[in-house]
Amino acid sequence: QVQLVESGGGLVQAGGSLRLSCAASGRAFSSYTMGWFRQAPGKEREFVAAISWSGGSTYYADSVKGRFTISRDNGKNMMYLQMNSLKPEDTAVYYCAGGLGLLVTNNKEYEYPYWGQGTQVTVSS
Repeated sequence: QVQLVESGGGLVQAGGSLRLSCAASGRAFSSYTMGWFRQAPGKEREFVAAISWSGGSTYYADSVKGRFTISRDNGKNMMYLQMNSLKPEDTAVYYCAGGLGLLVTNNKEYEYPYWGQGTQVTVSS
């Protein structure tokens, strides 16, 4: 089992950047496929990006491709989401999630059993 805690959210102007972090505790973080999801007010939670256990494979939602970069440091039990060229429509609570035996293309909320509490990202126009 793994426990996840997000940080790094905040308020930023459109066109700006933020880096989110996800700290993992527990055993075998390096075995987990990890992902980022987000939920805007009044909307369902949606997939943002995923990274394989080794970091060698990544997958992005079309809406963030080319602007966001997911990465991980297994030695530090950390995962990151670098967000550039932010848009007001990126405003949401961002969650990190993890699961064993997943492909990076597993982009459904129910496929990930472990979740953090979320961090708010607000992009002003």
